[in-house]
Amino acid sequence: MVERHLVPAAGGAGLRLKRGERLRIIDIEGGQTGDLLAYAPDGSERLSNGRSFDYGGKIYLSTGDVLWSDRSNPMLTIVADEVGRHDFLYAPCSLEMYRMQYGVTGYHPNCHDNLLAALRDLGVDPDPLPTAFNFFMNVEVAADGRLVFAPPRSHAGDAIVLRAEMDLAVALTSCPASTCNAGAPPRPLAFEILAD
Repeated sequence: MVERHLVPAAGGAGLRLKRGERLRIIDIEGGQTGDLLAYAPDGSERLSNGRSFDYGGKIYLSTGDVLWSDRSNPMLTIVADEVGRHDFLYAPCSLEMYRMQYGVTGYHPNCHDNLLAALRDLGVDPDPLPTAFNFFMNVEVAADGRLVFAPPRSHAGDAIVLRAEMDLAVALTSCPASTCNAGAPPRPLAFEILAD
């Protein structure tokens, strides 16, 4: 039986994948977005949205598409996708973002801190963070180049499955930013590691 793990609402989680293993990320309640970062186990290479755009030739990635490293090695392949729209443009939300865009003065849970903590728990020095793969996040690119948040397309129980193309240290978050989640408060996500 496959063990299911939770990513707490507005929190993060770290995990290790061996080459060939598959990571299944599940939106438990629907409409919840999250971030994914992947590093080589020793931190020597990291996920790259730029390389992924270069080699895939598109900004919207789904089934069959590869997420590449900054050293031009394939890291993850999307092998199943029940949602079909994810973002790879926005940086993880951070304390600075909440302060500058929303006027938050105290601490606010954020993906940047959650990703840093999860990767450090795995023994990886992740700073500075690259752009995360924002699964289930629905961002439209307007004709004038503006980015527009739209409600996530994920429903309760929908999932994305990614196959590791190399051994990886992976960090996941459940995004606390209500703008990404159609105005809803953050909810937990789940993940499973499936053998090759």
